[in-house]
Amino acid sequence: MIALVILAVALLALAGLMITTTKNTSFGGHMTEAATFAQDKLEQLRASPWAGIIAGADTAVGATGISYARSWTVAANPNGDQRWVTVTINWTDPTANSTHTINVRSVVSQE
Repeated sequence: MIALVILAVALLALAGLMITTTKNTSFGGHMTEAATFAQDKLEQLRASPWAGIIAGADTAVGATGISYARSWTVAANPNGDQRWVTVTINWTDPTANSTHTINVRSVVSQE
């Protein structure tokens, strides 16, 4: 009987750990999707003509069904042959009901 009680307590602890692990895995997947959307936008801007590298915003929906708000700012450096781009991704995690943001910065040079 004592062994069953100890086993039950151990299994309850593992159940709590499993919930935490599932949430962390989900969050990691969302971070990966957000980073991929940011990288995609940077690649699009790098492939654009120099005059087409301007600020903007859009929305992307990931494979998990989460909607990611994506915005990007563009600033010229003083000597004019580079533009500094910052891509910001915002999303709401439905399991934790919390909002997350990542920023990716890069430099685009004129060819």
